[in-house]
Parts: sequence; structure tokens; C-alpha cells
Amino acid sequence: MLALAEQVKGRFQGDPSFEYNLAEMNAEAAASLIQSGKEPVMKEEARLTATIELIDRAVGIVPRGAFVKTPLGTVHENRHFEGLSLAEAKKLSSYFHFTDPVNLKNKTLLEKADLDPSTDFLDSLEHDIPRGSWSIQLEKAGTVVVLRSLLWLGLTFYHVPMTKQFGYIYFGTGEKNLDLPFML
Repeated sequence: MLALAEQVKGRFQGDPSFEYNLAEMNAEAAASLIQSGKEPVMKEEARLTATIELIDRAVGIVPRGAFVKTPLGTVHENRHFEGLSLAEAKKLSSYFHFTDPVNLKNKTLLEKADLDPSTDFLDSLEHDIPRGSWSIQLEKAGTVVVLRSLLWLGLTFYHVPMTKQFGYIYFGTGEKNLDLPFML
């Protein structure tokens, strides 16, 4: 479903029952669906669900230390997390993608030696490709740090330094900014 949702281009129609005809958009994807016995259509409701999942996977982030990984591999909210300092909150390396790590496995042993396995088990934003896909700003005289994604325009993350307050929200069109590498 996620791969099909990425095939559909353009804005949402606003009608959950609207059906996108995939045969008009991508003949190869439609042919593979027909061979598997499925109809080459996608409802807007399914596209919206898949797009939300894509956004969460690509740009859902948390501050460093907000979650911990136990030796058994389970992830829990860190009850001792008291927020990042203002100096740390201004750095991209202090924020992680809240999904399964991809780049962490590719690090050398020397790079992994500096990491704490209980808090540094996710991918850092500083290594995102393309570089420059995040914007960091200070709001309210430096009392709130705001990160904005340039890949999914409309995603805003906030963190109040020295507190447990953080979160993100998406107010966008549901379209990935594919022109980002040419804009940087």
C-alpha cells in the first residue's frame, strides 16, 4: 500500500471515497496488481493512511535521550529525561528519527565507540540525505527550539529545552518535496 501511495501524484481531493485509477498513472504497477488479482484502484482514504505512515517514517523525530533501549531490546520512554540543554537543542545531532535505524548499521566500529547503546540506538538527523533538509530556529527568545522539514513541507517539530515537552505536527499537502536536492 505504501508503494502504491507513492505512485499517486498530486493533492488530495478531500473525498475519502474518491478512487484513483492506477492504470492511468503507472501502467507497470497496475499490471502487477491485475496479475495478483487485485483491481488497479486506490481509495483516497487508503492513500491518506499510507501517506501519514510515510511521513511518520521519514520525519517523525524525538530528542536524544527521550527514549531508552533496554539490554533485551525493548524501547521505553525515559522517565529521567529532563530535556536537552539549549546548547544541545540547537544541534541536529541531538535529534533522532523515531523509526528502525538504517544508517546506524553502516557506522564503523570507531564511530560506534562514541555512542551510548541505551540512548544512541536511532539514526541522527545530522546524517540525513540531502544535507540541509532540516531547518532549526529558536522561538520566543530561545525558549522553544523549532525544527522544520524541507522534505515534507508542513512538518514542524518543537522542543522546550530543559523540559520534557516535545512533539511534532504536520500541516501540509501530503506531497513530498522532490525538488529539495535542486533547491539546496
